[in-house]
Amino acid sequence: MGKKTNMKIPIEISARHIHICQEDLERLFGKGYKLKFLKKLSQADEFAAQETLTIVGPKGKFENVRIVGPFKDQTQVEISRTDGYKLGDIPPLRVSGDVTGSAPITLIGPKGKVDLKEGLICAKRHIHMSLDEAKKFGVKHRQLVSVKIFGKRTLTFHDVVIRVEPGFKIALHLDTDEANAAWVETGDEGELIQP
Repeated sequence: MGKKTNMKIPIEISARHIHICQEDLERLFGKGYKLKFLKKLSQADEFAAQETLTIVGPKGKFENVRIVGPFKDQTQVEISRTDGYKLGDIPPLRVSGDVTGSAPITLIGPKGKVDLKEGLICAKRHIHMSLDEAKKFGVKHRQLVSVKIFGKRTLTFHDVVIRVEPGFKIALHLDTDEANAAWVETGDEGELIQP
């Protein structure tokens, strides 16, 4: 049995979204195009952009998939496993940013399309923490922990990855499948349990 911390972790639900590099953005929207700010997100300098794209897999597509800024070194699309069934491709489960050898996906924008040979993933559930928060909870970057969710569908998520960076704000990120399984929404809380 793990050790309870008696400290709550706020939950944020992460729907399908796109992290994009500048080169791919310009292919999709035109040379010199810049992302337009829509709203601030909770982590460091991340923001939801006004721009959306259509993502296309072997058997289906999703329109109006939100781009999250700022630019990344490599374009990455994060979806749930359920999304993968509609697209016709179940991508690998990865820590965000680890796209080497991941699944292909096509992005369609107003000025063109990009065929990614890799970049489609299901993101591993994770907890963002600042350096001070990690010290307070007694955890380290990339450590695996468990989080217990209380409510209508009480359950414990295991193998939750701790992600520590300056500027991060504590939050457990779950995809829509995980949130539905636990019957939670953004603003609910879980309790961290160390192994």
